[in-house]
Amino acid sequence: MIFPRFKKRWQEPCGYAEVLRIAFPLILSTGSWGLQQFIDRMFLTWYSPEAIAASMPAGMVNWTLVSLFLGTAGYVNTFVAQYYGAGRFQRIGSAVWQGIYLAVFVIPIVLIIYPFIHPFFGFIGHAPEVQRLEVVYSRILLLGMPLVVISSAASGFFTGRGQTLVVMWVNIGATSVNVVLDYLFIFGKFGLPELGIRGAGWATVASALITCLLFFALMIRPVYNRKYHTLKAWRFEGELFKRLLYFGLPNGIQFMLEVLAFTIFIILVGKIGIVELAASNIAFNINSLAFLPMFGMSIAVSTLVGQRLGENRPAQAERSTWSAFHISFTFFGLLALGYFFIPGLFLLPFGWQIDPAQFAPIRHTTVVLLRFVAVYSLFDAMNIIFSVAIKGAGDTRFVAKTTISLSWFVMLSPSFVTLFLLNGGLYWLWTFVTAYILGLGVIFLWRFLKGKWREMRVIEQ
Repeated sequence: MIFPRFKKRWQEPCGYAEVLRIAFPLILSTGSWGLQQFIDRMFLTWYSPEAIAASMPAGMVNWTLVSLFLGTAGYVNTFVAQYYGAGRFQRIGSAVWQGIYLAVFVIPIVLIIYPFIHPFFGFIGHAPEVQRLEVVYSRILLLGMPLVVISSAASGFFTGRGQTLVVMWVNIGATSVNVVLDYLFIFGKFGLPELGIRGAGWATVASALITCLLFFALMIRPVYNRKYHTLKAWRFEGELFKRLLYFGLPNGIQFMLEVLAFTIFIILVGKIGIVELAASNIAFNINSLAFLPMFGMSIAVSTLVGQRLGENRPAQAERSTWSAFHISFTFFGLLALGYFFIPGLFLLPFGWQIDPAQFAPIRHTTVVLLRFVAVYSLFDAMNIIFSVAIKGAGDTRFVAKTTISLSWFVMLSPSFVTLFLLNGGLYWLWTFVTAYILGLGVIFLWRFLKGKWREMRVIEQ
């Protein structure tokens, strides 16, 4: 009974095959981001405990700063998908350019924030050596912020139309460069100076530059310019830009405040100790190997929902979403079993080049944290798929309000109270993270089932 139903769902429109055709290159693409982070932090773990302890707080601060613009520019994907589904191809180039113009606002923000990085980490008060490395790493990553925003908008030209193989090859190529440069710069190989965490930062910026140049050069090719006006429509359009902000800015705000919440969470963990901070960094890093590939699936869901709604076929959009959820839930379920029963397998790369006695307390703590990851992974599948499905229609304000409310009132506020008033430990803080993700999954499933998103559109009617 199961196999014929699976075969039918595989072959039919909006079934597993159609979803994977769009999603699989994106899964490999965003999975390469996870691999990049994994290897980057693995190298830093080999380099020193202080380097790995500093990498995630500094990286999270950087993502908090860029995520407002990144989330807004990334919403270009939905505009492109709905214009494409509606057959209004000449509007696609205009939508992409409005996202690119967001990068202009990033440059003055980088210049303003740069001098305040040092006093900010001084205020946080991590161990002196960790604090010094946090400042160095964060300042280097800031320089790549405009490049990341441009890449996010330009890649939406390809993902929104379902041309995901281009995105895959660009990101895999840039990731390969990053990994090679990481090894050379961090450890000072082949006559290069040993830069440590500074080397990791410069490798990331170089990778961002390559990604930006490739996406932009491919987008403005004559074959695309003729059909989609990718170069002809370079001018600023106030009305379209305002519509991008109306729908995309809540997405950017949600992204920024969610990243900020996790940044504060990591900072709170750092108040407990270096072992707890390093273990949390490693646990989140291992989890990113699952989350980032599914981020590729989420882009595919947003694309499919946008295209079907552009065609005025909401029933097909709903079926695509459920097909994606079945795949994602299976993937997360298998990983959850691995996290729970064989956590040591995921920790092997981190212990290769480090003193076993030094790594032992970090390893013990990380094993426990991976059990938390195993529990919340299943609800993360619901969170990822159903939130992007309703965002792909334009329901960005509900997603933003829900995410912000739960992150601050379910995860952060109890963490502050437990840590500073009740002297609670690391595992209490991770309990609140698990409750937060569980709540997101349930609420977004409920919103999806209510069906308000079926009537929403972001493009002109």
